Amino acid sequence: MMFRQTALAAVAATLALCSLSAHADKKEQVQKVLSVQQPALEDMARGVAEQPARPLAGGARQILLPAVPEDKREATAKQVDAEIKKYLDSAIPAVRASAIKLAPTAIGPILEERFTEEELKQLVVMLESPILKRYQAALPEMSNALLEKVVEDARPAVNPKLQAAEGNIRKLLDTASGGKLSAGDKAAAPAAKPAAKK
Repeated sequence: MMFRQTALAAVAATLALCSLSAHADKKEQVQKVLSVQQPALEDMARGVAEQPARPLAGGARQILLPAVPEDKREATAKQVDAEIKKYLDSAIPAVRASAIKLAPTAIGPILEERFTEEELKQLVVMLESPILKRYQAALPEMSNALLEKVVEDARPAVNPKLQAAEGNIRKLLDTASGGKLSAGDKAAAPAAKPAAKK
């Protein structure tokens, strides 16, 4: 009886060690996937940091033209660009560090749950593939080429719709403002010459 209990305990301990070893091997594969994906994580972090800077820059440009005297525009634009660069220089590293720090706890459990150790090994091989790396490096160029063609092709169909929407929005805002927009247009238009006296 004692031998049987000892044997069962030994088998249970061996199975537990195998399970822990397999779990450790799987965790190691997850870390390899995350390591290979680090450039993608860094790109994602850059995009997250840059996203709020785009409307900030666009909004500054919209204010710059009508509000800043022409002789001060270029210098002011350079100062705005410097502020945006200063923001990006501090925000990108912070977001990148956060993405790299949190990836193991955010992505790791999903990889462990949905992939076997063998699948994770295959995934690492695929992600390290020189062909995949070349394809990923070509993606921005391919996306830009497609985007240019789509914009060129869709422009005739989209521009009239955009102009109609802009006109309708302008009318709505003019009505809501009690005609201030159209009054501003009349003030901005060159004064008509008085009719010649006969």
